[in-house]
Amino acid sequence: MLCLTGLPLIFHHEIDEALGYAPQPEAAGGRPPLPAQQIVQAALAADPGRVMQYVSWDKDEPGIVMAFTNNAADGKPDDTTVRAFDAVTAKPLGLVGVGPMLIVLKLHTDMFAGQAGKLFLGAMGLLFAVAIVSGVVLYWPFTRRLRFATIRNHSARRVAWLDWHNLIGVVTIVWALVVGLTGVVNTWADLLLNQWKATELAEMVKPYAGKPPPVQLAPLDRVVMQAKQAAPGMDVAFVAYPGTPFTSSHHYAVFMRGDTPLTSRLLKPVLLDGETGEVSDTRALPTYLQALLISQPLHFGDYGGIPLKIIWAVLDVLTIIVICSGLYLWLARRRKRGRVAATSQAVFAR
Repeated sequence: MLCLTGLPLIFHHEIDEALGYAPQPEAAGGRPPLPAQQIVQAALAADPGRVMQYVSWDKDEPGIVMAFTNNAADGKPDDTTVRAFDAVTAKPLGLVGVGPMLIVLKLHTDMFAGQAGKLFLGAMGLLFAVAIVSGVVLYWPFTRRLRFATIRNHSARRVAWLDWHNLIGVVTIVWALVVGLTGVVNTWADLLLNQWKATELAEMVKPYAGKPPPVQLAPLDRVVMQAKQAAPGMDVAFVAYPGTPFTSSHHYAVFMRGDTPLTSRLLKPVLLDGETGEVSDTRALPTYLQALLISQPLHFGDYGGIPLKIIWAVLDVLTIIVICSGLYLWLARRRKRGRVAATSQAVFAR
């Protein structure tokens, strides 16, 4: 199930574009982007009665700004509405995270079972890694008398399938382990985030303990400007509003990213006072969260363009073949044992 759902997810951007679910900005014509606060006002006007949770900027499409609204700052994730806006005109470009790929993504990440589903799939990922390691241990005794890549087509069909199973398995072993283990790490995302909130974030906001939530929020543009000054050479990935799961009840959290293929995946939080927009604290994320951020694009091959996605898709298909051939070999072995047992009983009866 994970391999089958993961295959279209490798090309989810391209599939969304083909089906018309990917927002497309208008031609900027050299015009500068609007102040971020105007995007916020447009988002709140599109969803009256709701509050802002996050504002994010797409690194691959700078002409798009995404606004996240909910019934409350700490509202349930399933109640969040994500709209894309043109960065130059503030024109709504449609909802984000809708369409058939959302169903595929939910099946792949938690099977519509929430955190319990994520942890179950994480356990399956660990068993998958164990199966790969055990396959490597068994590979040498089965093939030590054969040249590498030997396929014994002259033997029984089951023997030929065994040779193909071993060959494809050993060729894809590194990729399968990387994808399997990064998938396991991704299932721990909520747990790792909660750990960061309970330790690092709690320490960052400790001087503001007991301070009430801001009555009047600082304009988003002032917040973004202050965050850029606190993290020179970095750009804004997304802003978390006070009260959301990524910050405290009194602070904005602006998550900054670098401009290289690697550093653009790593985030640095800047905490700012929700009323004044002044910087309260900033520090690098702990190693376990950095590992999570790196594992996410590595899992889907989403950092090397179409060529890498094609390679990921081919390796995914080969992994499906390994799984299916392993199932076939297991069933064939059981049938063979059943026939041998039946023959022995018949001989003994005579």
